[in-house]
Amino acid sequence: MDNPKLATQLMAKTYADKGDPDGWFEEFYAQADGEIKKVYWADLEPNPLLLDWVDSHPRQSGRRAIVVGCGLGDDAEALRERGYAVVAFDISPSAIDMCRRRYPDSSVDYLVADLFDHPVHWLRGFDLVYECNTIQILSGPNRARALSAIAELVAPGGEIVVSCRSREIGDHSQTFPIALDRSEIDGFVRANLVEKYFLAYDDNQNPPVPHFFAVYTRPS
Repeated sequence: MDNPKLATQLMAKTYADKGDPDGWFEEFYAQADGEIKKVYWADLEPNPLLLDWVDSHPRQSGRRAIVVGCGLGDDAEALRERGYAVVAFDISPSAIDMCRRRYPDSSVDYLVADLFDHPVHWLRGFDLVYECNTIQILSGPNRARALSAIAELVAPGGEIVVSCRSREIGDHSQTFPIALDRSEIDGFVRANLVEKYFLAYDDNQNPPVPHFFAVYTRPS
């Protein structure tokens, strides 16, 4: 199929129809077969809003960070360069293999892991958690489960930085990826985190795509 986005939507629907709504991740990265250009959504650069936030809120070196659904590793490497000890994980072994091939000498700990079945010592174990677009590519109950699981990675006094597509409350479109509305992203507050910063903005695509960029903290 010439339209990679449509092909991905059909793949995701096929897995959902057979009761495995999130099982398409590995197939997608495996089909890329190490060719970065086939991961069509990858910007191949760190999120500039993440960098702006981290650079304007410097922390002591050696602080622990984790990147959820790390994709091809650009954000993880940017955090490493800023002094964080970084864990970056993805459920797809093929995605992690691509990260390791891109950054063979990196100190980032690239791991295959499941957000719903990760090492126990990760619970509330990180000073910085970065979540970018993981929830929006999940469906059904796994969206709320994922949000809660991500929130539980944040250590007391730590922060979670969230970047995602957004939509208006009342928009019930199920078109992949399924953007978050304000009520849904407010789940981080309902998970006992405190909203520290919130930005709603349109990106520079044509036509522009609305996004949220938010930071939450766990009280010490």
